[in-house]
Amino acid sequence: MDDGAVGRATDGDFAAVFAALPTAYLVMSPDLTIVDANPAYLELLGRTRAELIGRYVFDAFPPSPEALDADGVNPLQTSFERARDTGAPDHMPLFRYEVVDQETGRPVPRAWSLISAPVLDEAGRTRLVLQRVEDVSEYLAERERLAASREDGSWARLDGLEADLFARTQELRAALASREAATRRLAAMAQVVLQLTDAESVADVTAILAEAGLAAIGADGGAIALRDDDEGVVHLTMTPSLGSGAQRRFGTIDLESRLPAAWTARTGQTVVFQDQSEAQAWSPEMREAFEQSGQRSWISVPLSARGRLLGSLLAGWTVERTISPDEVDLVQAFAAQSAQALDRLQALTRERRSAARSRQLAEELQRSMLTEPFQPTHCQIAVRYLPATGTAQVGGDWYDAFLQADGAVNLVIGDVVGHDTGAAATMGQLRSLLRGIAVAGGSDPAHVLDILDSGIVQLGLRTYATVGMGRLERTTEDVARGTARLRWASAGHPAPVVLDADGGLVDVPEVSGRLMLGVDPGRSRGQIALELPPCATVLLYTDGLVERPGSDLDAGVARLQRSAAELVHLPLEELCDRLLEQLVDGHPADDVALVAVRLHRPLHAGAGPDHLPDSIAVHEWER
Repeated sequence: MDDGAVGRATDGDFAAVFAALPTAYLVMSPDLTIVDANPAYLELLGRTRAELIGRYVFDAFPPSPEALDADGVNPLQTSFERARDTGAPDHMPLFRYEVVDQETGRPVPRAWSLISAPVLDEAGRTRLVLQRVEDVSEYLAERERLAASREDGSWARLDGLEADLFARTQELRAALASREAATRRLAAMAQVVLQLTDAESVADVTAILAEAGLAAIGADGGAIALRDDDEGVVHLTMTPSLGSGAQRRFGTIDLESRLPAAWTARTGQTVVFQDQSEAQAWSPEMREAFEQSGQRSWISVPLSARGRLLGSLLAGWTVERTISPDEVDLVQAFAAQSAQALDRLQALTRERRSAARSRQLAEELQRSMLTEPFQPTHCQIAVRYLPATGTAQVGGDWYDAFLQADGAVNLVIGDVVGHDTGAAATMGQLRSLLRGIAVAGGSDPAHVLDILDSGIVQLGLRTYATVGMGRLERTTEDVARGTARLRWASAGHPAPVVLDADGGLVDVPEVSGRLMLGVDPGRSRGQIALELPPCATVLLYTDGLVERPGSDLDAGVARLQRSAAELVHLPLEELCDRLLEQLVDGHPADDVALVAVRLHRPLHAGAGPDHLPDSIAVHEWER
């Protein structure tokens, strides 16, 4: 058998199978609103889709009085509702119904053989109702004509025709049984397609296909084979019916193998084996495949989406059988639907991996610039940074603490708009610019922020950011008392939280000109000077620490103030950890940056620094 003899390409899908069915099918929602109808149905009823879709079925086909039973109930409606409510097919072998002739406008009596079948979701609830319609009007008309001929004495001819009618009826019954099985299979396939739309991972799709999917197309067993181009193999997920031996032996096979799973996944060609002799003529490897799996007939069809081969779908049967072209078309159409679900989830997986790599890069870049702070002689500084738990939420927040030549300590907290590697890179530029401006002689925080705002425009950074900057200063008297002065300016950033040694809240006046950076570089900012009491604690933070969905910023700041007041007695590092634990619980929706500063206790009287020169006092403080 040559390669081309077993290869059949397909562009069909589930919709194409529905459209090509020669038997009439109507699809309804549970409230019996028409959802779809195949061409055979439209041709049989002489209607168009536009006339039917979206209409209540008995508005589209009003029942005649003769069609109602003795209680005035429409038996056809009862059949629909019984299939919907019981979850089982309902049969109406013979049902007479008048249909309006679209050309004459007159009612025409017809006789139907009907089956109503439900389409169930995973919970067993009816999602759709299918109606299969077989027109038997001509059979009944001929029988009635023959019965009337008995009055003319044509007994011999009538007996012969009745015998012929009986044979044709038997054929019809067999055809109807086959159509009924096709209806059940179509309903099962529709249910599997619904499950595929709810799948959240490639593993979910392969599990659905290897279980419900293969059963829906009437196979006794089978497998889903997915390509791994990096390794040059295909990985198979098999139904349990194939046995543990097949699982071990054929769980992973080389992509260049001649086994059908790999061949179809590599070439996109369909392979059909109706018996073992055909399979072994194709490849000697098939002997072991038959022995391990227990299957005697096979179909292997490609899983292809958007011109890309994802793998193959294999369906097997435990007995040798003749596989009709219709069955091959059915498996191919089902594979096309399955490939769409796989392609969607594989693309989603790739996007998630790419976003995770981008996030990791941004976080590494950001952390590389958020160094541990130096420790001044008169206070302790602690810092924390938590990236957001969302895939792309990283990159904009930063903190900084550095010493000025005059001994003052600069404290900075900022948040660049955006959450990606670009925001992280911009953050690094702003951090470096601010440091350079301050070290070059910018002792006034408001002046530093104004120059930084101008620099953003001159350098074409095209960004927006909020920044808060504090300058911690001490006089000789502050050294003796253990106090300090905080000069604070803000470019759209929340004010710091300041607490005394007992947890009392120190009022921080509002700062004028708090416009964020990047909006209007011509605007200047004001600043405040705040006296810090001995052992005061100052908290600078970004909005990720205090903002919550459905709650405003003021409420979040109030939560921070209450928590900090309750925890102020703790060592500074522990205070930071407990605040993060209480306010974000390790899962922030946005980046969180935190800078905590606590003044050291002053020296005891008698050896106090007020009796010493400034240089000695500072040295003594360090000790």
